[in-house]
Amino acid sequence: MFSTPKFQVLFLVLLVFLTQGITCLAQTDSTVAGKSEDLEEVLTKYQPIVKKIIETTRQKNDAYLKLQELCDDIGHRLSGSKQLDQAIDWAVARLKADSHQNVQKEKVMVNKWVRGKEYVEVVGPRKQKIAMLGLGGSVGTGSDGIQGKAIVVDSKDELDKLADDDIKGKIVVFNNAMPPFSETTGSGYGSAVQYRSNGARWAAERGGIAALVRSVTAYSLQSPHTGAMRKYTDEFPKVPTAAISIEGATMLRRLQDRGIDSDIKIYMEAKDHGEVPSANVVAEIVGSEKPEEIVVIGGHIDSWDVGQGAQDDGCGCVVAMEALNVIRKLGLKPRRTIRCVLWTNEENGLAGARSYAARHQNEVHVAGIESDSGGFRPQGLSIEMQDDDEQRKAVTQLSKVLELLKPVGATRVTEGYSGADISPLKPSGTACMGLRVDGRLYFNTHHTDADTVDKVNRKELTDCVITVAVASFVIADLPVRLGQ
Repeated sequence: MFSTPKFQVLFLVLLVFLTQGITCLAQTDSTVAGKSEDLEEVLTKYQPIVKKIIETTRQKNDAYLKLQELCDDIGHRLSGSKQLDQAIDWAVARLKADSHQNVQKEKVMVNKWVRGKEYVEVVGPRKQKIAMLGLGGSVGTGSDGIQGKAIVVDSKDELDKLADDDIKGKIVVFNNAMPPFSETTGSGYGSAVQYRSNGARWAAERGGIAALVRSVTAYSLQSPHTGAMRKYTDEFPKVPTAAISIEGATMLRRLQDRGIDSDIKIYMEAKDHGEVPSANVVAEIVGSEKPEEIVVIGGHIDSWDVGQGAQDDGCGCVVAMEALNVIRKLGLKPRRTIRCVLWTNEENGLAGARSYAARHQNEVHVAGIESDSGGFRPQGLSIEMQDDDEQRKAVTQLSKVLELLKPVGATRVTEGYSGADISPLKPSGTACMGLRVDGRLYFNTHHTDADTVDKVNRKELTDCVITVAVASFVIADLPVRLGQ
């Protein structure tokens, strides 16, 4: 038909054009093409993808099943424990079964602290036990325990006003009240947690022999909340410290206000066993065009040695794992690499976060999303960046991205804290983000025996998966980086 050279050339040109067109069409199923300066115009092209993510994830996902496997089958997972080792192996096996790329463990040395047997008892004027949990990192009391009279203060200022003779040889009880959660002020955790962190040091430098801290929560049913204390220094004696329930702390205050001295005995077998090996867990969907640029999603796989570590942070782990799974199952291939990281040792050291940042310091992390606030109803993302101008621009861009999540209600962007594990990446220019949820109930069970799977709402957990899947995919696939 095309017998002359002229028609043969035209035929070849047409053939090349059609072939290239077919190749481009084959790629647009998973990647939105184009580099439009109008972000809103670009984002409209993601609407069918987001709709598909929402529909398929709400129809079926494995997040709640994964949470049961992690929490019911393995349980709590303190750094250095056999349970944490089991959880790490479980995560590797699960991520491989989901067919992710580059699944591996990255060795991290972590501190091993073991609680042992413990109790706090009022031995006079009336003998009674007080609900307690030793604080992570505390020294023990020795085999005979420690006994002394209580001196109760509601604040550091109240302690500072006391004479040294009023404190020396006594057990200092910090009865600082954490305010209830509110939409305007948040949880009040930041102001209250200083007593847990510093109580032992504050007591020791004034001659106290131990410190008991009112649990960092606004709500209690005789439920003590553990957590990490700040590391001891050689400047003052190392005195034991523990959290007691709100009920115990307020009773001791009432007795003192009535002029009644409480004689208290503390027994703790707590011991530091030094450093032992652990690991971060990593898995990826490798980017189609810019694989060297990385968007991190993740949570921390360790927990305290009470309860099941469900909200803190089993939910964060399975949300990241399942978000990656949703993206893969739908055949989506973002421009950049999406990397799921399950950090170790967040609760009592942050060794996993520091190790990851150091190991991957030469890589380009364009963004990171950390989930460490429980699996409650998602509200949006917080964001922080090293450069203020880039952060302002990123806030505007992220606000437009999250408009895609109107069906889930996760459209709010706030500036500020993103998360402990993602924070070491901030100095390198990473857009660090934290999944923000309706956290009104979070601190009711935080770091307690009550942090169990039954407290997690399956539908809300699913919407967290959707939020992280949509945000991470779109951010990884956009023509421009957040903040640029």
